[in-house]
Amino acid sequence: MRFLLLLVFYQCVMENVDSNRTSNPNFILIMADDIGIGDLGCYGNKTLRTPNIDKLAKGGVIFTQHIAASPLCTPSRAAFLTGRYPIRSGMAALSQIGVFLFSASSGGLPSEEITFAKLVKQKGYSTALIGKWHLGMNCDTSDDFCHHPLKHGFDYFYGLIVTNLRDCKPGQGSVFATGIQTFITMPIQIISLTLITLEVLHFIGLLRVSQRALGYVILLSTSFLGILLFFFYNFRYLNCFLMRNHQIVQQPLSYQNLTHRLTEEAVQFIGRNTDTPFLLFMSYLQAHTALYASKYFKGKSKHGLYGDAVEEMDWSVGQILDALEKRDLSNKTVVYFTSDQGAHLEEVSNTGEVHGGYNGIYRGGKSTNWEGGIRVPGLLHWPGVIPHGAHIHEPTSNMDIFPTVVNLAGAHMPTDRIIDGHDLMPLLQGKIIQSKHEFLFHYCNAYLNAVRWHPGNSDAIWKAFFFTPVFYPEDSNGCYHSHVCHCHGSYIRHHDPPLLFDLSRDPEERNPLTPETEIRFYDILNVIQQAISNHTKSLHVVPDQLSWGNILWKPWLQPCCSSVFLFCYCDHESRE
Repeated sequence: MRFLLLLVFYQCVMENVDSNRTSNPNFILIMADDIGIGDLGCYGNKTLRTPNIDKLAKGGVIFTQHIAASPLCTPSRAAFLTGRYPIRSGMAALSQIGVFLFSASSGGLPSEEITFAKLVKQKGYSTALIGKWHLGMNCDTSDDFCHHPLKHGFDYFYGLIVTNLRDCKPGQGSVFATGIQTFITMPIQIISLTLITLEVLHFIGLLRVSQRALGYVILLSTSFLGILLFFFYNFRYLNCFLMRNHQIVQQPLSYQNLTHRLTEEAVQFIGRNTDTPFLLFMSYLQAHTALYASKYFKGKSKHGLYGDAVEEMDWSVGQILDALEKRDLSNKTVVYFTSDQGAHLEEVSNTGEVHGGYNGIYRGGKSTNWEGGIRVPGLLHWPGVIPHGAHIHEPTSNMDIFPTVVNLAGAHMPTDRIIDGHDLMPLLQGKIIQSKHEFLFHYCNAYLNAVRWHPGNSDAIWKAFFFTPVFYPEDSNGCYHSHVCHCHGSYIRHHDPPLLFDLSRDPEERNPLTPETEIRFYDILNVIQQAISNHTKSLHVVPDQLSWGNILWKPWLQPCCSSVFLFCYCDHESRE
């Protein structure tokens, strides 16, 4: 009896300790850019050195089936911040272009969307985003900042509004080269043909147009072409800049010691908030191209500039973990590491060097919903609260971070909208053994591409594809005929019946099942179709933030750090 009382007392004490430890922890949420699941030592890589990320994994939990909500940057990051499929917020494109490319676009994460930063800020947390945003900036003027990070719950921002592109770094080539030629050549041809036709019709007397009117047409046409040429040939100055809060501090962006600068900002933020609960979203630029590495890392890895960039990012993670340790914050801080999508297989430098990463055994890469495009690293570290060295093989999503963070911070989950993520803590603490994600819906832009079904009390994980990208060459693993795989037209192949895989037996997605090889083939597809029907009913029409009207460059929205628009240049950040 006495032993039983002591046991009950011990359990009560432990529950109180756990309760105290798990209330209002700090959060460091680390997102790499285009890192493949096969790039890290903790996921089996033997040739890239990632000791700090591996240490994070060893002291925490490794998710082996952690899924990005989209295989592209903009929609994936929108889903991460809101816990919702990007189709719900209008952050999934109906057009061919699925991300924001220009700083002077009018689309972005709508103000009606609720990020985890907004909710924890209401609970007294200090919040910061350091690195890449890629979710828009302005709506109507060059300084309304309607989509800016500071409008979405972050107290502090230091980084890039758009993304890191080859066009931002001299000598790295251009992702727009082909597109620009088409974009400029077609208007030139159309306008030239129109002007010639007008001149001919006017000359032979079939069209009566005054010389003044014809002059106005020529003036407007040449002005339009001049604006296009000005933008594309000044892309680096107009689109590649570094901001601190609302101020541009470096235009164009310099890559010199850039990761060191981002790391220093992160460490300083932690130092400023030692006695205050904080949330830091560390959003690295690596290893999106243009690739870069400081002189301390350049040429040191076994995988060229890509490997150098990954190893420098790992060093940065180590600096952040050291900052927590020095301030006795390690046990009070939840650290999460992931990538926004899989490695970009099509990336090759203008000298022929492979600039994309490694997705391990998984097929495909960035911009596809093959496993290589959406199965990403997922590490969670919280000493003394969650197990260390454990592997969770259940399907989880980057959308799960939203409810996990909100609940741990003691904030209230929104009740006026559907949240697609699920709190990870019950799974991490062993209170449940199966993921709450019975179904996961995989979109290619705004088009439902595939569905994953993990039935209850089953090891099977079925995945049905309704269309797949056309790889070029056909036996390759990527869409090497273009910079990324696309979602419609001649770029895809439709499947009726859908391609069906069991990922528990075929994670490489090499052997599609048939009614002859899987007796439940049509039953499985029927269940998936019913899930799609239910999911579709939950969707509502919202403005398309990535429509052509929202993503095209608008001169009146162009941010510029100098008073002379044609000469956007400033540098307050250069450091040796």
